[in-house]
Amino acid sequence: MSCRLNRPLVPPMTEQELLQQPSSAYMSEQQQAFFRELLLTERRELQERITSEFDELRDHEPSSDPADIGSTEEQRQWQLRLLEREKKLLDKIDRALERLARGEYGWCEETGDPIGLRRLLLRPTATLCIEAKERQEKKEKHLRET
Repeated sequence: MSCRLNRPLVPPMTEQELLQQPSSAYMSEQQQAFFRELLLTERRELQERITSEFDELRDHEPSSDPADIGSTEEQRQWQLRLLEREKKLLDKIDRALERLARGEYGWCEETGDPIGLRRLLLRPTATLCIEAKERQEKKEKHLRET
C-alpha cells in the first residue's frame, strides 16, 4: 500500500492559484501537495534524461580515426560532467522531498523564515531564503578572493 493512499485527497492547484493564496496559507497541505508533485515530476523527467544519456554513453561505437577518437572523447567527457551535475540535482530533489515529508520544506535552513513561493517555483530545491543565500554567496566570493 502506498503512502499516498493514506493522505487526504487535495485538489491540484495551478501556479497562479498558488501565488494568489494569502501568506497565512504558506506551506499548507495544498501548497505542500503542489510542490510534492512539482518535485516528483522534475525527478521523473531528470531520471529519464539520466537514463537516456547513460544509455547513449554505453552504446557508443568506437572509431579508428584519431580525429574522431579525440572529438568523441571530448564529447564523452562533456556528457559525464553533465551526468554528474544531473545526479547532484537528483540528490537535491530527493533531499527536498525528504524535507517535505518532515514538514521542513519551504523554510530557510539558516533563519527559519519562509523561503517564499516565487523562489521555490524558480528553484524547488532551495534551502535558503534570498537574504541567507545572498550572505552565503558574498561569503563564498570573499573566500575566493583571499
